[in-house]
Amino acid sequence: MNDRSARQGGLMQPGLLRLAVWLGYVAKGALWAAGAGLVAMTAIIGAQVFFRYLLNDSIIWSEPAAVILMGWFIFLGAAVGIREGYHLSFDILLYLVSHRVKMVLFSLSDIVVTAFGIGMVWFGWQLMSSAYGITLPSLGITGAVDFMPLVAGGVLMVIFSLERLARRAAGLPTARFGETELEEVA
Repeated sequence: MNDRSARQGGLMQPGLLRLAVWLGYVAKGALWAAGAGLVAMTAIIGAQVFFRYLLNDSIIWSEPAAVILMGWFIFLGAAVGIREGYHLSFDILLYLVSHRVKMVLFSLSDIVVTAFGIGMVWFGWQLMSSAYGITLPSLGITGAVDFMPLVAGGVLMVIFSLERLARRAAGLPTARFGETELEEVA
């Protein structure tokens, strides 16, 4: 890093640290929502099993509701995993290259994740739009609800990946497999 980029990074750091705190709240909220969705889905499936096998009656809305909840907790949890550095990676090469090359590879990975998130938003929005006029018979709601988690998760993936890129550009560490608490780094 040369003097000019170090000065620019130094000017960016306070703003990025404040942004990291706010995005930390967003990530915690998304994680709590994902956890609540997982608990709700488990309760719905448990109730369905009870009704079907013990009372010989089915809850007609349980399966589509559980699938929608599953989409929410998967995509919200995946987005938070991006922010916290828990996404899938293949690290063998990282043991063989210099720190500078590692940073380039980490940035390349974040750019790919950003592009993937943009694709999720773009195609998820198209799917949402095409399913808007369809009503899910057992729930009585629009079919667009099926694709909302894809769009929301994609938006969060893009935001969290861009945050990682900005932090790296400012010389701040990014979380990697839970090693760094972003809000505590000064």
